[in-house]
Amino acid sequence: MKLTQEIIAAKRDGAELPEADIRQIIAGISDGAVSEGQAAAFAMAVFFRDMSARERVALTLAMRDSGTVLNWDDLPGPALDKHSTGGVGDTVSLPLAAVVAACGGYVPMISGRGLGHTGGTLDKLDAVPGYVTQPDNDLFRKVVRTVGCAIIGQTADLAPADKRLYAIRDVTATVEAIPLITASILSKKLAAGLHGLAMDVKFGSGAFLPDPAKARALADALVGVANGAGLPTTALLTDMDEPLASAAGNALEVAYALDHLTGKRREPRFHAVTVALGVEMLLLGRLATDID
Repeated sequence: MKLTQEIIAAKRDGAELPEADIRQIIAGISDGAVSEGQAAAFAMAVFFRDMSARERVALTLAMRDSGTVLNWDDLPGPALDKHSTGGVGDTVSLPLAAVVAACGGYVPMISGRGLGHTGGTLDKLDAVPGYVTQPDNDLFRKVVRTVGCAIIGQTADLAPADKRLYAIRDVTATVEAIPLITASILSKKLAAGLHGLAMDVKFGSGAFLPDPAKARALADALVGVANGAGLPTTALLTDMDEPLASAAGNALEVAYALDHLTGKRREPRFHAVTVALGVEMLLLGRLATDID
């Protein structure tokens, strides 16, 4: 076993870390053996030195294995999910989960809070009085099985290493590090035991990755790592040069999502993204055979 600072120094100097080193530092982040300062230094080293495809898969799997991994093989249909990198007015998850459930899929969505200026799905759901974002596992499974979908937050035993590293990234200017974004998103999705994942990677002035080239690089990384880790995944690139819907603010966005689902209001951009992601999820779950 190496000293934590030796692993950090190796990545700082541009070395490709072996899987054992990656698992060691992630285990330390999870159990507290790695200090916050060391975790921040590791994140910054990755930010500047990047990671190879092999390192990214190893990092993602190590973060997944830091906690419980769910299994949905007892469901009568595929467990599917989507993830958006976030933007202004993006509450697509709410109507999308219901639509996919109505088509025979099951959506056990484990979501997160906002990074940077983009609000997370959990932040939006906190605007709903009485909504429980962290139920116990039995209740989560019961709701998914009976309703077809549930959106919850990351529990303490699900990818705990990511939960700690996620908070550190937000305050150390390492949010944009593609290997860390990739591992953060996919460790939770892999821990959720999914059968298919559709990614919505946003670019433009309202996205946290405004540059289309960087957004494409992230999309390529997500698809490559997810499939390399055994999770069938596709990605769409969508623009965030203007709000996705005519509402900004958690409570207002939730109200709009309900209006959209019931047909009271349907903004064309919001609707197009919802339908496109729904198609990808149904194809991944083999609930549809083609885009038509």
